[in-house]
Amino acid sequence: MAKARGLKIAVIGGGSSYTPEIVEGFINHYEQLPIRELWLVDIEAGRHKLEIVGELAKRMVAKSGIPIEVHLTFDRRQAIEGADFISTQMRVGLLEARKYDEHIPNKYGVIGQETTGPGGMMKALRTIPVLLDICKDIEELAPDAWLLNFTNPAGMVTEAIARHSKVKSIGLCNAPIGLHKWLIKKYDTTVDQIYTEFVGLNHLHWVTRIEVEGEDKLTELLDKREEYSGKNVPATEWDLDFLRGLGGFPSYYLKYFYLTDVMLEEQLESLKANGTRAEVVKRVEEELFELYKNPDLQEKPKQLEQRGGAYYSEAAVNLMVSLYNDRRDIQTLNVTNGNILDFLPEDAAIEVNCVVTGKGPIALPVSKVPEQAKGLIHAVKTYERLTIEAAITGDRGIALQAMASHPLVPSVKVAKAMLDEMLEQNKPYLPAFFK
Repeated sequence: MAKARGLKIAVIGGGSSYTPEIVEGFINHYEQLPIRELWLVDIEAGRHKLEIVGELAKRMVAKSGIPIEVHLTFDRRQAIEGADFISTQMRVGLLEARKYDEHIPNKYGVIGQETTGPGGMMKALRTIPVLLDICKDIEELAPDAWLLNFTNPAGMVTEAIARHSKVKSIGLCNAPIGLHKWLIKKYDTTVDQIYTEFVGLNHLHWVTRIEVEGEDKLTELLDKREEYSGKNVPATEWDLDFLRGLGGFPSYYLKYFYLTDVMLEEQLESLKANGTRAEVVKRVEEELFELYKNPDLQEKPKQLEQRGGAYYSEAAVNLMVSLYNDRRDIQTLNVTNGNILDFLPEDAAIEVNCVVTGKGPIALPVSKVPEQAKGLIHAVKTYERLTIEAAITGDRGIALQAMASHPLVPSVKVAKAMLDEMLEQNKPYLPAFFK
């Protein structure tokens, strides 16, 4: 990377409500990550948001006195050309599409969630072709760039990019950094005193080691049933006997699999009271953009932390700093399996601890995988690989196999009816299925 001339960074989906957080990260880490140009890219439909959030980004940079040029553009190629890092935080179909990802499964008595189950499948079908298209531009215009992918479902998207493009890409999630923040507060310690080991897939992981100041805290945490939960997943109680025998601290997304009945009930009640999670988020976003419009606002507003993806950008900036400076620290990332999890294909994307070097992340061997987690990991990975194939081919037969093989879908009959309705709803974004 060209250290002398400063870095060029492109954020695709730059009109996102999360952008002020990543800008704050760039300002705070300017010493370790000397950015010269920051390009915020969006599509025409996102013009209004890009202009509001882009002006706030410019005010934040101006207030900091740091010499970063902020560019707003609808020309993706111009932003990508010669970039050192590209991060993606897109939502194909916007929140409107997410609403149906959540609502249609609920109609069939199935979990409706934006990254898990049938909703996650639709999001992947809409997103993978668009990201592979972006990868073609990166291969041509910035072949040495790192692509940091936050776009959900991050595991599937990362695997699709690794298997179907030449781009150097890494997938990221905010759950690991969120867990660390929770542990820092709970044990009144610092991040360098915490070691956690993650095993599994994106939004389907178990934490099999939690050590604070060298002491094992996993047993204590499983015993007390305490939990770190995301803003976007309701805090339902775990069963204590079950947890004790599990051998890993489960991600809050695992509630959809282990407490399906309770989670579905909560979704249906919440649907009646507040609409889908997408509608709730839409209201939060509208409030944020009202705040962002204020010409006197020159920093990230506190309210941004109410979104489900808090700390995403901190994870992104940490990763960029480590890659750029060859820091060799440990981060939990979505990377290609190799033979880390020997019961999955070598080219599958998994979520595990990695040492981050200047040449990229090196996945660390896992010290243990709970036996009872393997079956679920394997089943969900099978569904993910079928979904990736369906996204690339537009083949309805493969899409049906993917939908029917997801552990949260109760039968082929339900899978077929849901798939037909969801594909129809997504017709504008899925041309490959309507040839």
